[in-house]
Amino acid sequence: MNMDDYKEYSIKMDKTIEVMQTEFTSVRAGRANAAVLDQIKVDYYGVPTPIHQIATISTPDPRTLVIQPWDTASLKLIERAVQASDLGINPQNDGRIIRLVFPQLTEERRKELAKQVHKYGEDSKIAVRNIRRDAMDKFKALRKKSEITEDDLKNVEKDMQKITDEHIKKIDDLVGTKEKELYEI
Repeated sequence: MNMDDYKEYSIKMDKTIEVMQTEFTSVRAGRANAAVLDQIKVDYYGVPTPIHQIATISTPDPRTLVIQPWDTASLKLIERAVQASDLGINPQNDGRIIRLVFPQLTEERRKELAKQVHKYGEDSKIAVRNIRRDAMDKFKALRKKSEITEDDLKNVEKDMQKITDEHIKKIDDLVGTKEKELYEI
């Protein structure tokens, strides 16, 4: 068996890590980042729409986000959507723009966010292990059809475990980095 046989599974595992990193951007680490708004949808004319599609988002200083909608009628809708989200920030509406001031993270909030990061990491590890299981099922089916030998199956098992271990280590490293970022003051 050559590495091309495992490539599709390795790519799936890489995509799992990319999804986890995208989820990490929604976890705020004490400074304003427009990515925290990516998960928030506004009911804009009956259609759930991401904020960045109906407004300009800017960062005038490290602790503030400014949302300036293109249609001022959507100002109240955006404000309600931010309040309903789990950001824990009260938007300030001045009639033209919405200002989100990110307070300094408390120790308790940092611990909550760290738990959330660990959950994302654990979910990603489960997904990677499921990909390995799917690969092994495929190769075991090939073995049953006598398309590969028992030795090939054992080698596949070792190689898939090695690929899985590499991806899980990468996930652990990313979780550790994000956690360290959360605890920086």
